[in-house]
Amino acid sequence: MEILDRPARPKGLGRALARLPIHLYRMHLGGLMGDRFLLLHHVGRKSGKRRQVVLEVVEHTDDGYVVCSGFGPKADWYRNVLAHPDVVIQVGRRRLDVTAHPLDPAEGGELMARYAPRHPKAAARLVRLMGFSVDGTADDYRRVGRELPFLRLS
Repeated sequence: MEILDRPARPKGLGRALARLPIHLYRMHLGGLMGDRFLLLHHVGRKSGKRRQVVLEVVEHTDDGYVVCSGFGPKADWYRNVLAHPDVVIQVGRRRLDVTAHPLDPAEGGELMARYAPRHPKAAARLVRLMGFSVDGTADDYRRVGRELPFLRLS
């Protein structure tokens, strides 16, 4: 695994496109996103304003949904959720009150190693987008997962 330059947060048109799925949820069309994505309702840590972000679900078990901050621990939504862990998520048409729990790096590594074979093309694109270069092995994805912050929403 090689760490490349971390990408900058999307701006302008890229940001507008990245936020487009939020509008689907607002139009009550979240079901079109399936269960691989969720809408996270959270509170700004400084402003106190309500915020929303659509995230890919890394794993869903009886313990809840696991999401990852692909832009690292400095992503605003991630920092907001750490400050105010009681959040609301929408998965498809379901709305759930949950609490966010940070996962340790070892668990993040195992999650990423399990995610990659289930979604190989998406995993390869995601790690490139997040600034990593991998050879595609489970160990490489495990190392990437140890570098990224994961949250369990349960």
